[in-house]
Amino acid sequence: MNIIYPAKIIYDKLDKRYLVTFPDLEEAITEGESLEEALYNASEVLTLTLEGRLDENQHIPLPSKHTKKTYSIAPSARVQAALLIKLSRGKHSIAELARTLDSSWPAISRLENPHHWPTLRQLEKIASALGTRLILNLEPINNNQSL
Repeated sequence: MNIIYPAKIIYDKLDKRYLVTFPDLEEAITEGESLEEALYNASEVLTLTLEGRLDENQHIPLPSKHTKKTYSIAPSARVQAALLIKLSRGKHSIAELARTLDSSWPAISRLENPHHWPTLRQLEKIASALGTRLILNLEPINNNQSL
């Protein structure tokens, strides 16, 4: 599962700015004077939006399909980790995972906190307990899309 959301970026010729919106998260809106700045700001606003929704225990939609007219934007690694654990956990309670991992409820619940930096070891253990595997991937920053 990838936590990479599609973003629409439109150049406003009148204001000479790039406007960024996310079809899946209507409150996530930003802009930039250049395409590079708009892409950077898009990742920042996506991170803040997902953090806020996680903090408030609000619904977080899965990313919709990308098209040729959208850019692929990822939130910060810590938000991706928290969201992946929350989504992968499914119907398993935090208490069940804590017992399975011989850990405490607070330690496991911190893994779903977007402000917490989990270790790779913690991520591997929770992935194994959920019957999944941890896969790390480095992606190029350059988003080869055209407007």
